[in-house]
Amino acid sequence: MAKYKVEIDRETCIGCQACASDAAGTFEMDDDDIAIVVNQEGDPPETILAAAEACPSESIILHDADTGEKVYPAG
Repeated sequence: MAKYKVEIDRETCIGCQACASDAAGTFEMDDDDIAIVVNQEGDPPETILAAAEACPSESIILHDADTGEKVYPAG
């Protein structure tokens, strides 16, 4: 079962590809060089979190898969 529900804010994604590089099982870049989620459970949860933390524009939003509570980014 997934630890996170992973979302991408397409409006703020700058296409740096850090997420796709760090967690290639979860993220890919689309034809517009915007990140997309290809598999919610494509990488271990700690790898998905690290990829989210590596995103310079904080465009990766993680929610607890069980509660729906926002986990990352804070605030």
